[in-house]
Amino acid sequence: MTGEHGRTGSSTPPQPISGTLGASIIGPSNPAREAQNPDTLVPPRQDHGTVPNLRWSFADSHMHLAPGGWGRQTTARELPVSTEIAGVSMRLKAGGVRELHWHKAAEWAYMLKGRARITAIDQDGRAFQDDVGEGDLWYFGAGIPHSIQGLEGGGCEFLLVFDDGNFSEEETFLLTDWLAHTPKDVLAKNFGVPESAFARIPEKELWIFQAAVPGPLAADRVVGAGPVPLTFSHRMMAQEPIRMKGGTVRITDSSVFPASKTIAAALVEVEPGGMRELHWHTNVDEWQFYISGEARMTVFASVNNARTFDFQAGDVGAVPFPMGHYIESIGNTTLRFLEIFRSDHFADVSLAQWLAFTPHELVRAHLNIDESVLAKIPARKTPVVPG
Repeated sequence: MTGEHGRTGSSTPPQPISGTLGASIIGPSNPAREAQNPDTLVPPRQDHGTVPNLRWSFADSHMHLAPGGWGRQTTARELPVSTEIAGVSMRLKAGGVRELHWHKAAEWAYMLKGRARITAIDQDGRAFQDDVGEGDLWYFGAGIPHSIQGLEGGGCEFLLVFDDGNFSEEETFLLTDWLAHTPKDVLAKNFGVPESAFARIPEKELWIFQAAVPGPLAADRVVGAGPVPLTFSHRMMAQEPIRMKGGTVRITDSSVFPASKTIAAALVEVEPGGMRELHWHTNVDEWQFYISGEARMTVFASVNNARTFDFQAGDVGAVPFPMGHYIESIGNTTLRFLEIFRSDHFADVSLAQWLAFTPHELVRAHLNIDESVLAKIPARKTPVVPG
């Protein structure tokens, strides 16, 4: 018998049955997909009404393969509700290069595995180079030209985030693409060299290509017109987290990473059975990327509407402004995910703190709860609560 959440606890394919409600599927079905989303197959009793899809998996995104790696994207085309943020999952082999390029949107990144060398210059010719590893971030504002190259030891894989839900990797301004569409006599005039100097430039874009593995960072140092005034990289894991019994939270916005003017983020870790507390955000939509573990998120959309979604590593979630929600860690390992916002600052309201800091008589009149419930709420916000 399938219980609530559609979990059978056996190898039997899940069925849309909860107690006396529902019936087995006797037509076409996709048991593997249904097993990944049990709370869609058998919604919790509290779910109600119509809430748009708030989940996408990078596993369903088109994979663009190249000699030096690959990339795949999740944009408003894949997840229509995500109008403010788009994401790209990218892999570079050791020596693989995401060629010199720039975007109309700002780029924020989180290194998932491995190490990479990033380079850039700003509008005043001030140069930047750095090596980034797991848990490190970078941010390049719109129009800032940059590159990414995988380092020795297997290269890297990272998440790119753009402050435009309609962003497309296919609309990037690429160095090789531009030069392939510029007459060689114009190039010769621009650089003050003979046309023959450009006889071997690529005839089309490289996008991601294989090159030699770079050596020490010191060998690639270029001074340019001086250093950038605000570093384009940040060591997120070096931040002291907010520690709670149920997990940790690291918040990185422009207050600690000043260059990141349009993207704020939180790295959340929740132990099995714990929960990202009931809350909502007061500034913008939320875009999520699940790194590891298993999660269940319920979103309250007002007007008697609520819906529950299931997530695992590689999935993307979205929560429209300012819908209330909570996220449970339902697996056997620590849940790790990113909360990302198109904003220069992180802002959320804790349901528990709101009730604790509202006259208790008024709260009890609403909810018919005992004073002991409100008395247990700590004065300090606890983004993660234990199971």
